[in-house]
Amino acid sequence: MVTNIRLLHPDYEYLFFNDQAVERFIDQEFPQYRVAFDSFRYRIQRYDFFRYLAIYRYGGFYCDLDVMLVSSLSSLLEYGCVFPFEGLSFSHFLRTERNMDWEIGNYAFGSAAGHPFIEAIIENCLRAQREPTWVSPMMRKLPMLSKSEFYILYTTGPGLVSRTLAENPELAKSVMVLFPDDVCDVNRWNCFGDFGVHLMDASWRLNKGRLRKRLADQLELWKMRGLVKQSATLGKTRPNHYVDQALDSLQDRGKSRAQKNGGDGIITL
Repeated sequence: MVTNIRLLHPDYEYLFFNDQAVERFIDQEFPQYRVAFDSFRYRIQRYDFFRYLAIYRYGGFYCDLDVMLVSSLSSLLEYGCVFPFEGLSFSHFLRTERNMDWEIGNYAFGSAAGHPFIEAIIENCLRAQREPTWVSPMMRKLPMLSKSEFYILYTTGPGLVSRTLAENPELAKSVMVLFPDDVCDVNRWNCFGDFGVHLMDASWRLNKGRLRKRLADQLELWKMRGLVKQSATLGKTRPNHYVDQALDSLQDRGKSRAQKNGGDGIITL
């Protein structure tokens, strides 16, 4: 994956963060968040939080190591902030309270340094840690055997990022969402637009035991089948204001940092 990314982006600065590099980054760039970083219940929450901080500080693109790109991301540089469509949402709260039956992913995304939407995500990660009651609405009516994993998704992962988008309509105008032609087509979920695919290695998932995992997966599948049918009644597409008015420019806002760092950047964890 790393070789593929670097071959597609020979003029980009490439940064790889292992566990030790993540720890150094927090201490050097965001020491004010050290206590919060260490306080996350699950290890993956720390890495979710890190990726937002890294892109907020450096600008550029972030990719998990199970993202396979098929083309350069350079055509996305005209947008200030870019996120992929993840899939339809399990969240009853997003569907009923925020009129959003879909989610965006955090396995790959791009932004100018200091972008306000990334800042809002960071603030919501901290809020979710401080205020359990703020998280509670997102945890309602979820598949019972998967609630621990949904807790992660809705406190630092794609669910939290999606909630941030839904609850900040003005900031949402600055975000380019890479929608598929049909949001109900499961074959187009977890794709970074036409640029690549998330292979869903899911190494972060909690160890439930083999039988429990199979049962949990089956329950999720049954529930999602019903949700797909429900969402299909709304049509194939979703409001395109996330696409039409992606404000700011990654090139403009990130220009001084790009010059300092020797070009545009890609970060992997």
